[in-house]
Amino acid sequence: MKTKLAVSAVAAAIVMLSQGALAQTTMPAARADVKAEAKSGSLAPAGQGPGAMAGASATTGKSTKTRVERKEDTKMAKDAGSLKPAGEAAEMKDDKADKMKGSTTTRADRKATTKAAVSSGGTQPAGEAPQPAGEKPKK
Repeated sequence: MKTKLAVSAVAAAIVMLSQGALAQTTMPAARADVKAEAKSGSLAPAGQGPGAMAGASATTGKSTKTRVERKEDTKMAKDAGSLKPAGEAAEMKDDKADKMKGSTTTRADRKATTKAAVSSGGTQPAGEAPQPAGEKPKK
């Protein structure tokens, strides 16, 4: 029993020491090699890799328009009213504008619909809790 324990302890120690030795068998690259690789452009830039945040236009590097042309296009879009607000709040502004437009039905139409629902028993009496679908309201 003691020999099995001693043999397994020695085997575990050998495995632990051999992993450390095997991990350092590869030689680190020389500083000159790393510099040459960086200058050649074969290394990925810092971050998520080439063009991770932008599309294919970021990899080309050049724009087809000048700054003045872009400014003119933006000014024309702003004057025409087709320029969307910048930032994350743009969608919230659009939603708020839609809510401010108002209802598409008239007050008379809503009153007629409500009156028909009340007369057919489709509405809940005031102050009553909602009833399950299969039950009739209690009187």
